[in-house]
Amino acid sequence: MSLGVIATARDFRRACQEARRDGELALVPTMGSLHAGHQSLIRASAQRAPAVAVTIFVNPPQFAPGEDLSRYPRDIDGDLRKCEEAGATFVFAPRGPEEIYPPGFQTYVEPGPLAVPLCGEKRPGHFRGVCTVVAKLFALSRADCAFFGEKDYQQLAVVRRMNADLNLGVEVIGRPIVRESDGVAMSSRNAYLSREERLRAPGLWKALKAARDAFTAGEVQAARLEELARQKLAEDELRVDYAEVRDPIELRRAQKADPISRLFLAAFLGKTRLIDNGALGEQG
Repeated sequence: MSLGVIATARDFRRACQEARRDGELALVPTMGSLHAGHQSLIRASAQRAPAVAVTIFVNPPQFAPGEDLSRYPRDIDGDLRKCEEAGATFVFAPRGPEEIYPPGFQTYVEPGPLAVPLCGEKRPGHFRGVCTVVAKLFALSRADCAFFGEKDYQQLAVVRRMNADLNLGVEVIGRPIVRESDGVAMSSRNAYLSREERLRAPGLWKALKAARDAFTAGEVQAARLEELARQKLAEDELRVDYAEVRDPIELRRAQKADPISRLFLAAFLGKTRLIDNGALGEQG
């Protein structure tokens, strides 16, 4: 069966209603420029539900002034091919922002404390935009479950909290980070990197591995693990945005780390900002 492509919110709602008559519907929200990480979400969704809806929408409200909205990578033909390969049932690719934000739009979803630190501090308003668009996609689709990648771990936590707080009734499922062979977390923004920058991109993975090795060796002081990560990033000439150990539920700063504490990393290679994270007790 060929992949269905939907351009309007009205038709997307109708397609989701039809799909739910035959069983569960899984949702995979994306901003396009899909890669193997996105495809892993689609495949996991297809194992969970008989129908999988993928959305492709570069969401303006989650970009702060001066960020990369206008140059965010777009490849709709390649995206549709990857969706079909991975087992999507249909794709909602809005023909324009007005399908999501109609004229006069003024109602936004304001997240709480989970959205304050890390990327929330560095990208003011970002999670307000994320929560608003995800809430709208949940409302349009009435999906039974939705899949998100753990590379954007804070986003996953914020969406889970919003879903619970607003009684949206969607099972929010996180999936492990998919990495390149050199450890770089797959990201649409990797396309921005020059050849020389791409050679230094594994610095985030090296920093995470170094912190994990130190933790395994007995270091539990969060400040020391954070400093080690910053040093490793600097060695590969990455400009540190943050390197912080936090708990995985409330994202509170930790003084002492335990196996489920996560190291959150953000760093710049040139103008490109990359993020990564992982539990200190995990390996590989």
